Amino acid sequence: MPDTKTSQFQIEVGSSLAEVRSEDWNALSHNGNPFVRYEFLSALESNQCVAPEYGWHPYHILLKDNENQLIAAAPTYLKTNSYGEFVFDFQWAEAYERSGADYYPKLICAAPFTPATGPRLLVREDQDYDQCASALLSAAIAVVDQKNISSMHWLFPIKDQAELMDKHNYLRRMGCQYIWVNDDYKDFEDFLSNCNSKKRKNMRRERKRVAEQNISLSVHHGKELEEKDWRDVIGFYLDTFNRKWGTPTLNVEFFCEIGRTMGDDIIIVFATHEGERVACSVMLKSKDTLYGRYWGCHEDFHSLHFEACYYQGIDYCIKHGLNRFEPGAQGEHKIARGFIPTPTWSSHYIRDENFRAAVAQFLKQETPLMEKRCEALQTFLPFRKEHQQNTKKPAIIIEDQKS
Repeated sequence: MPDTKTSQFQIEVGSSLAEVRSEDWNALSHNGNPFVRYEFLSALESNQCVAPEYGWHPYHILLKDNENQLIAAAPTYLKTNSYGEFVFDFQWAEAYERSGADYYPKLICAAPFTPATGPRLLVREDQDYDQCASALLSAAIAVVDQKNISSMHWLFPIKDQAELMDKHNYLRRMGCQYIWVNDDYKDFEDFLSNCNSKKRKNMRRERKRVAEQNISLSVHHGKELEEKDWRDVIGFYLDTFNRKWGTPTLNVEFFCEIGRTMGDDIIIVFATHEGERVACSVMLKSKDTLYGRYWGCHEDFHSLHFEACYYQGIDYCIKHGLNRFEPGAQGEHKIARGFIPTPTWSSHYIRDENFRAAVAQFLKQETPLMEKRCEALQTFLPFRKEHQQNTKKPAIIIEDQKS
């Protein structure tokens, strides 16, 4: 798409975040969300984690004023596959291509490899939010139409941005994740005291079993780690993909870089057994939310996954006053450990009118089923009846903001 000028804005498409100054990008309001910060996104690009080899082509939509100053942006990519997105449209792609058209490449706005809700329309605070956000949404559709791309997909936007997308000819899709909410707990025992006796006993037993296996856990911030520590981290990360037959895209250079540039917001939990590190979990945080991202273990230990990935994160949130803990996609076993089934969103523009109508019909059938599923899963929460009412507020979990 060639640069487009209006009386108010200039719209550009950037093929690399290196074309943008870090201070200009980070001046766009993002509430400290780590996955849309310049440091995170540029580290993915510069270390070839987001690269054509994996089906990712940076295609960032930039909105500039008439003085050529960046005032809004969307982290956008041309994709030649649907991997690393966590909003699954493989059946859409198959149906689209059966009709004789090419589904790929498609355009997405997302934090790569990150199924975490966050802002996707980044607007400088001194600008008119609605005007700039609307310009970004219209620009994305213009790119799709002008370049004959099949579709545009906004993945895991915050709720108010998803609602704005509804008004711009996008189809909304609902998902469900499991998110822990800090109800001003004093400590982990205070959290457990709000759970029924059976679930409370189970969580205590899981934590005790880890200790009984002579496993110790230590919590570090990324700035404390040296390259040899990051090599341990990448080893555990690769182990997970080797077990699941996946394709690892991150590398030690990426981890070392974000350790240097955003180390205060990276939390590493190492598990040690008989003097050797045997597992680790990697988390990142914003101003009010902890995000669980990666996990790996060289050996099988009873309950260690729950301890390193969930209980240590809950502990961290309580100690540091964070409001929420989003441990990642999928995993209904999280519910019994206090993670509330919560709606997530994606928004989609399909260029072909007939296929758009078919997707709209699909979503019309899928959405009420997802709503019922999300509501039904709440019955498996561990909280006592008198505390259960405090969990019936999923809206507080999705950031309701324009930043």
